[in-house]
Amino acid sequence: MKRQCKLAICQAVRRSESAANFEEELFSDQTSPLNQYFSLPKVELHRHLEGSLRLTTMLDIARQHGVTVPVSMFNLSGLVQVQDQDPMTFSNFLDKFKTLRLFYKSPDVIHRVTAEAVEDAAKDNIRYLELRFTPVALSRAEGFPLHDVMDWVITSARDAGKKYNIKVGLIASVNRHESPELAEQVAWLAAEHIKNGLTGLDLAGNEAEFKSNPFHEIFREAKQSGLHVTIHAGEWGPAENVRDAIENLGAERIGHGVRVMEDESVVALARERGVTFEVCVTSNFQSGVVNDLREHPLPRMIAAGLKTTINTDDPSVSRITLAREYQHICEDLGVPLEDVKVCTLQAAEASFLPDVEKAEFVSSIKKELKL
Repeated sequence: MKRQCKLAICQAVRRSESAANFEEELFSDQTSPLNQYFSLPKVELHRHLEGSLRLTTMLDIARQHGVTVPVSMFNLSGLVQVQDQDPMTFSNFLDKFKTLRLFYKSPDVIHRVTAEAVEDAAKDNIRYLELRFTPVALSRAEGFPLHDVMDWVITSARDAGKKYNIKVGLIASVNRHESPELAEQVAWLAAEHIKNGLTGLDLAGNEAEFKSNPFHEIFREAKQSGLHVTIHAGEWGPAENVRDAIENLGAERIGHGVRVMEDESVVALARERGVTFEVCVTSNFQSGVVNDLREHPLPRMIAAGLKTTINTDDPSVSRITLAREYQHICEDLGVPLEDVKVCTLQAAEASFLPDVEKAEFVSSIKKELKL
């Protein structure tokens, strides 16, 4: 049994090192078709810290903290990343996080994974990143206090942003399937940290089985406290969930939201209110929201006049970069590059930056994109 485990880890090391070096090698090739997308300045509003861990980092953590992987699985990548041969389903996608939750073993680990997530975004030519994280998920492995977890993420993101010359905003996320009491605690702590760059609150989790009603008052109070609001809706749930997010939770932005196209009245509401959609094309395909990448509703959302942005969701889980997401959207969905640039500008305009800082950033991005 021990020999099998060692063999699996050795093979995971070789494969993970190869995967970790892949994008850097690709970006260094100036003739690569991906280069035109890599060279664009980018803005990302929807990236989860818990879905951004490097494989090599996970292996380091496993060795240092005694985290074991099931010997029935051949390599680490298969446990934490969607593979081409995997079923593209909600359950398979979420299964990856069962293993990912094992790695938050110390303050140093949380500092490291946060800094690396920011570094990886900077390498992808992302100029502004809003990184969302779930304090409850990060705290559970070792029972860390929520306020400590938030402080660790905030400190690491701030320091990494300065080091890698990238603007970073943070969004605290709570889950529908967990108690409103926990959500209220996270919201209260998030409001306490607004001055430290924690600017938003997000409701995520299983919208197909859990309603948002228990969280309505929490999010209304969070908004009154000065926090911005973004809500996962219209991903695995119907268009009506988008309406609920806008009208009852005060959503300024919708995470995913692709099923909004099922109801023209909700499309009209979102358009009228100027709500921005954080679209994650590859994630939607891998998690079974759409059955065929080429049938993704993003082009129809753009044509309908909805404010749309392009995001990775969980870049490590999906084995993508934002540059590659741009490539998929242009080459597989047929979205013109000029429309992708507009999506980038709309992301800057929908950011949760302070007003003066946002105006300056939007102006600089617009100029660089030549829009």
